[in-house]
Amino acid sequence: MAKDTSNRNSDHSPHRCCWSCLGPLSFHCQAVGDMVRLSRGGLLAERRENTFKNGLVFSSRPLKVQERIRLRVEKDSFNWTGGLRLGFTTVHPIARSLPLPIMAIPNLTETPGHWAAPMHESFCRAGVELEFWVSARGTMYIRGNNGREQRLLSGVDLSRPLWAMIDIYGQTCSISLLGSEKREFFCTRRSCPAPECLTSTEVDKHCSLMTDSSSLDGNSDEYISCLEGPEDGDAPCCVVCMGTQASITLPCGHRCLCTQCASKVLKQFGTCPLCRQNIRAPSGNGRRASVRA
Repeated sequence: MAKDTSNRNSDHSPHRCCWSCLGPLSFHCQAVGDMVRLSRGGLLAERRENTFKNGLVFSSRPLKVQERIRLRVEKDSFNWTGGLRLGFTTVHPIARSLPLPIMAIPNLTETPGHWAAPMHESFCRAGVELEFWVSARGTMYIRGNNGREQRLLSGVDLSRPLWAMIDIYGQTCSISLLGSEKREFFCTRRSCPAPECLTSTEVDKHCSLMTDSSSLDGNSDEYISCLEGPEDGDAPCCVVCMGTQASITLPCGHRCLCTQCASKVLKQFGTCPLCRQNIRAPSGNGRRASVRA
């Protein structure tokens, strides 16, 4: 069944940390391959190891020309051959029918509006960090740990918005999204900072936010520094439960939590799950902190 495309603008977040911020960036929570699980606020994508396919993920918003999206391979498996496939698409993630095609190549690349290329296995090993982007001439490049740029393909259509398209394929089992950057004449603009790499203990604690509410006290609302916004079709997904529209805007500007998860994040972490800014009210101040409109 095709997804409703009435909220296509939901990926265009108005938030900017500062003038040089490119905006939040994660994997899109509504367009995910059947064998993929998202976690860490949509920044970690893991494919089941008992298959080599059904690992498609997309960026949560369109990428700008020459905006370099950065990834790290977290886990690999030599039970399979081949590896990561990277590319771009002009098709909005929420305009796609589910389930998604099983492979980017050839299932998507044989249809208009999709460009992807397979990575050499040296780019697909655990610990490798890489970045890929589209140039002003519609050419796609990649750069790995060795710092050398490699041309992957050309002919990308720049007349329409482009979403990153990543196929966690073959021996690649999981990847982290490290953010993005766009180099300009006098500065380098970046997406909102990704959270620091979590330890396994911290991951377990983070996941427990979705189920453990027994430890919350009744006064947590005194400390939260946020405003509750209307729940409408333009709201993005909550980055914790990934199943409810985000209705809470934090002081940093991120609208990224639903009402239920906001109190849990406040209680256990006290920081924004996207940029780690403190979301507790200042000590001794009984009023809510101010929030930018």
